[in-house]
Amino acid sequence: MSIKSSKLIILPGDTSDEVVAKIKKYYINAVESREKDLGKLTAMEQPEVAPVPVLEGLTALTEEELAPYCRKMGLAMNADDLREVVNYFKAEGRDPFETELRILDTYWSDHCRHTTFTTELEDIDVEESFLKEEIDGTLNLYMKIRKELGREHKGLNLMDMATVGARYLKAKGLLDDMEVSEENNACSIYVDVDIVDDEGEMTTEKWLLQFKNETHNHPTEIEPFGGAATCLGGAIRDPLSGRAYVYQAMRVTGAGDIYLPVADTLPGKLPQSIISRKAAHGYSSYGNQIGLATTHVREIYHEGYVAKRLEVGAVVGAVKAESVRRESPAPGDVVLLLGGRTGRDGVGGATGSSKEHTEESLETCGSEVQKGNAPEERKLQRLFRRPEVTRLIKKSNDFGAGGVSVAIGELTDGLDIYLDRVPVKYSGLNSTELAISESQERMSIVIEAKDKEQMMAYCSSENVEVTHVADVTDRGRMRMFNGDRMVVDLSREFIDSAGAKHYAKATVGAVEDKNPFERSVEGADLKEKIYNNLQDPNVTSQKGLIEMFDSTIGRSTVLMPFGGMLQTTETQVSVQKLPTDGYTDTASIMAFGYNPFIASWSPYHGAAYSVVEACAKVVAAGASYEKMRFSYQEYFERMTDRKSWGKPLSALLGALKMQVELGLPSIGGKDSMSGTFENINVPPMLMAFGITTVDAEQVISPELKYEGNRLYLVKHTPLANHMPDVEQLKANWQYVHEQISEGNIVSGYAIGFGGIAEAVCKMSFGNGLDAKIDVDEKELFNYSYGSILVEAEGELDYPGAILIGEVTDGEESELTVNGVKFDLFDLMVANSAKFAQVYPDTAEAYHKAIEPAGLKNVKPFKAKKADLKYKGKPVETPIAYLPVFPGTNCDYDSAKAWRNAGAEVRMSVFCNLTEEDIFRSIAEMKKNIDECNILMISGGFSAGDEPDGSGKFIANVLNNKDIADSIHALLDRGGLILGICNGFQALIKSGLLPYGRLGQVTKDSPTLFRNDINRHISQIVTTRVGTANSPWLSGFAVGDLHTIAVSHGEGKFVVNEDLAKELFANGQVAFQYVDPLEEEPTMESPYNPNGSYYAIEGIISRNGQILGKMGHTERYEGNLFKNIIDEGLEQPLFDNAVAYFRGE
Repeated sequence: MSIKSSKLIILPGDTSDEVVAKIKKYYINAVESREKDLGKLTAMEQPEVAPVPVLEGLTALTEEELAPYCRKMGLAMNADDLREVVNYFKAEGRDPFETELRILDTYWSDHCRHTTFTTELEDIDVEESFLKEEIDGTLNLYMKIRKELGREHKGLNLMDMATVGARYLKAKGLLDDMEVSEENNACSIYVDVDIVDDEGEMTTEKWLLQFKNETHNHPTEIEPFGGAATCLGGAIRDPLSGRAYVYQAMRVTGAGDIYLPVADTLPGKLPQSIISRKAAHGYSSYGNQIGLATTHVREIYHEGYVAKRLEVGAVVGAVKAESVRRESPAPGDVVLLLGGRTGRDGVGGATGSSKEHTEESLETCGSEVQKGNAPEERKLQRLFRRPEVTRLIKKSNDFGAGGVSVAIGELTDGLDIYLDRVPVKYSGLNSTELAISESQERMSIVIEAKDKEQMMAYCSSENVEVTHVADVTDRGRMRMFNGDRMVVDLSREFIDSAGAKHYAKATVGAVEDKNPFERSVEGADLKEKIYNNLQDPNVTSQKGLIEMFDSTIGRSTVLMPFGGMLQTTETQVSVQKLPTDGYTDTASIMAFGYNPFIASWSPYHGAAYSVVEACAKVVAAGASYEKMRFSYQEYFERMTDRKSWGKPLSALLGALKMQVELGLPSIGGKDSMSGTFENINVPPMLMAFGITTVDAEQVISPELKYEGNRLYLVKHTPLANHMPDVEQLKANWQYVHEQISEGNIVSGYAIGFGGIAEAVCKMSFGNGLDAKIDVDEKELFNYSYGSILVEAEGELDYPGAILIGEVTDGEESELTVNGVKFDLFDLMVANSAKFAQVYPDTAEAYHKAIEPAGLKNVKPFKAKKADLKYKGKPVETPIAYLPVFPGTNCDYDSAKAWRNAGAEVRMSVFCNLTEEDIFRSIAEMKKNIDECNILMISGGFSAGDEPDGSGKFIANVLNNKDIADSIHALLDRGGLILGICNGFQALIKSGLLPYGRLGQVTKDSPTLFRNDINRHISQIVTTRVGTANSPWLSGFAVGDLHTIAVSHGEGKFVVNEDLAKELFANGQVAFQYVDPLEEEPTMESPYNPNGSYYAIEGIISRNGQILGKMGHTERYEGNLFKNIIDEGLEQPLFDNAVAYFRGE
């Protein structure tokens, strides 16, 4: 195997062996690298691979030897499971290969086969308490449904309880939109999508909407960055394997006290603040690179999460139904492996995540965590977005837990798998490692043999590595070969048996008779209580965390995470338009619900109110709850006794009751049942993720809108046993939805952790509008799930709507609660200051000057309009060429912007898997540049752009002689060039900006550097036009303002004072960041989001033909960013370029 990269470390000759050993231990991670034998000075190296052994004597194990053998081998299975293995191989007449035992251990792990959820519950009882009658009633309802569906012969277990609600509602005709197929990697429903084509004609298409929630609690606990990154990567691949393009994400996490001093951290644990920050960086890094809008992020705080981190990602994908083919594999079909290569990362991940962990075990399981590679997965997304590709795929499975053994093994009953063909990151992997490695960014697909060459050609065009690794057979066995040696020969029937049957007994514990919704907030008076409420860890603004996640990629974001003129009112939902090629207002809206404190008091109530909370949030944003579909996320302590079993049982019964009474099925979910660390347990959790579709035109946001409007509480009053009053909720939500549709309700906020007090404060923040409310102080801070605080333009004539106040003029920036006045800006500081200690939301600029010295009497150059006209023959439909480089993720957004402006779009993927690919890509790129009118370098990421990221890679390509000659020829014939974000970086590093020619970069040239806040930042900014010396800026006047999305980690424009003075004097400063209130350039964060010198956001070349900027002009269209002031959201750069070539 050829060595791809290496590092040579030279030590002093007298370094001791002990020190050398320590240095090796520090530098060499056996998961991804190893020591080179310097006695062989060659770039080719093939380490010896020991063949996997036969486990001689396993079939002779006695009953007493089973449990010790499990411990000795580090198996997740127990003695009962191992007994099944022994008996199977006795019948086969042989001892197993080690690979076979490891594969069975993986397949039968709780992670892969949901062992806990499928454990037979032999006896269930409910302890005496005020709630016994209620829970007994729901248990009887469950038994009645089982009987009605004819499922009495099926196992009575947690899995049946989790899925029976959807079965029941489907039988009642309330789930006719669910897609039913052999593939079930993600929840999938049919939806109607309205699309307007280029001619303005509207058509309705049938699409599949797919959604999935995923946890990586264990991996994130032990390796926060990698665990959280691959949580998202794994979640994306589930709908992606269903052929859906994933365009929407949420992230919900749980942590202990992130403010706790590091010295107080439990032995064997990482500090909570470190886990929280590194996990956020990992998840956001992956999402930002792959190009996935994450528009709702929330971290929940509870002391139980010290036991084990909660890390949940929920994603949504969509695909036109006619582009999907679902067929059973047939003998003779071939299995192709697409995407990334295989390494040792993730070996044992499935079994590791299924185990309870102790201080000692956490030190040994780092290699169980997968390593993510977002640009590689982006390539798979592009490939699967092509309908000509997806129509060849009969069945697909993504690589997650269990690697090859599961991802390929689950495709069909009979398979011959060739392990020696599996592409590897490095040599030296044995058969077991090849079979169970969970290396990421891989996909397996089944196609007909006749389509193999065509599929391989498609993969090659998208820079995706593809290998034929298996064949479908009719044997009903999974066989694996490594060269000529067969190392696995297992019957599918035995694999699917999932080991020994497991049995348990469950007791639903007594529930304390108290009001679970009362919340005590400390404070000597109301003023102090309001401030303390806003500083509660679960109420505080998490802006510094949320802005790490790209919320605008995809040109689909209906609501930004923070809205209002001040961008300080947080939204409670994620709303994204579907990823259509034409214009659509069909959007998916998703929300979650969960309160660990209610769930700890009663898992039954906790689950019920998780569903209620998700519904209320969706209704408050303008959608109807009536067609919501759910996926549940269960997370519980290790099951050890009757009462521990009673917790998930109780939660699933509470959720089942809500499904039946609301008519809202849960059609998927994920369970994680190992939330225990020594004597600490996570809080019981059934988190509800609810999704439906909505017309983007109908979506409203929570910030207060207009002076004189009235504030109503549409109140939910729970039943005497504290369960939701479902009939009241349905009536309330229907009324709110009608009033929003009629335009009377203009903002809404579902009451959450901080009660009415939190809601009214946060609604007031965004636009700085004054409000006055009068509410019984006892009700101000309580949980009131299901209730919605709304702003109405007219009277609400409805018994459940209680008038509590009004919106006033905003001149004083005051909120008045029960006659007590509060300064809104003081409240905002109280709501954010503590959290900002861990996650800063502003930064002081390193560079202070607004303009370079000596500019006072310099009049900027102003080009003549005639000089900005296209000199060639008018072009009605100019060609815009968008090369796609490794790491590019704004290609679809940019293409859509160009098509809307009237241009013809051409794209080509720059392939770099082989030397031949590079030469072919350069030739193709040259041809496209020679034929185009406009070259655009779109935005993207590759882990970090400095010092070796995609900006520099692209610049090297642009400086290739053939490419450079074509670019100069394009400019000489009057062509235009645009670079946005990472594309701007490439233009700067290549010299095209500011010099207008390649090859002129010096040590004094400008650059783009990491943001002053030292993290990625995604928000909306205001920019001001600084010049009109360019066709790109035609029709703009100096001083015009635009409201633009930014999303970058390295966007600070750095330039020396002399060159800056020259740029201003030449009229090359196209845009500057401004304070939207003062409308003047600023160095102040967050208005200047990155600390760019002299507030420069974009510049042009001296002749105006080249424009580079950080702001993502391409990400806006109608009904996006609806909670942002709409002045200047449309920046017609693309229209200007098309008009230039048309001679307009």
